[in-house]
Amino acid sequence: MLSVIIPAYNEQDNVENTAKVISGILDEAGIEYELMFVDDGSSDATWSIIERLSDENGSIRGLHFSRNFGKEGAIFAGLRRCTGDCAVVIDCDLQHPPELIPEMVKLHEQGFEVVEAVKSSRGKESLLYKMFAKWFYRIMKSSSNVDLDRASDFKLMDRKVIDALNDLPERITFFRALSSWVGFRSTKIEFEVAPRKAGVSKWNFGKLFTFAVNNITSFTNFPMQLVTGMGIIFLIFAVILGVQSLVRFFSGTAQEGFTTVYLVILLAASMIMIGLGVIGYYMSKIYEEIKFRPRYIISIDTKDKERKERKETSTTDGENG
Repeated sequence: MLSVIIPAYNEQDNVENTAKVISGILDEAGIEYELMFVDDGSSDATWSIIERLSDENGSIRGLHFSRNFGKEGAIFAGLRRCTGDCAVVIDCDLQHPPELIPEMVKLHEQGFEVVEAVKSSRGKESLLYKMFAKWFYRIMKSSSNVDLDRASDFKLMDRKVIDALNDLPERITFFRALSSWVGFRSTKIEFEVAPRKAGVSKWNFGKLFTFAVNNITSFTNFPMQLVTGMGIIFLIFAVILGVQSLVRFFSGTAQEGFTTVYLVILLAASMIMIGLGVIGYYMSKIYEEIKFRPRYIISIDTKDKERKERKETSTTDGENG
């Protein structure tokens, strides 16, 4: 069976159509499936629609978070509770083309344990966004040896891969990188990023920047390396300046004044503060990990609700008998 994990946050305009489109494609392909919508604490009617769809279709399951925990939490909640032999993660806005799922399943049947859907182009994105994404992926590749260029969260994973990801103990996760880091036999398939059918993107530049910083610091030590590099550059600058000052002093051409001293002090103080800031940021990440708080809290699972209703019905029938 195939599990399709669909994170959803304020997607009331997309949920019903997404369920209809994906179900239709999988029914036509003759693939046994479950659609698992993970509501990431939406503030609109997303969850009520998911509940209704779950009541109408036994192949649809919904998980509801107690609050907004983020897309990473939604993905890992789906991976933890899915029951399929393999699983596909796909966005709720259908910018990931569900028409590729049957082809991904065929590749899985051929022995591939991870089928990654990669972007043939980045779609309609601003130049600033594309430059920022390129910078982010370059840092990830150079510092962690994980190539995320053109990568997306849209991918199929075998049960062995799902179990490996579920066994990872870390609280701060980056699904796109971790699903590549665990290894296994993989292949790629290209897709064009489709425009959103409805609603608006929940991402802005500020959120993307925070997302990038969190993932770089949780998956690599690049900021530490950057501070070390800046320290080496400053040391070279200080040596050159020191030699120049000594030459002028012994040649009798040294000039009075404190401009150079001020400059050196400001540069040294800046480097120290930046270094302390980076160290403090990593310490905060360590603090978050050792608290061992859950990645998410599920307040409602429609399958648990169904089991409870069946149990209550069975109890009532027994009492009537």
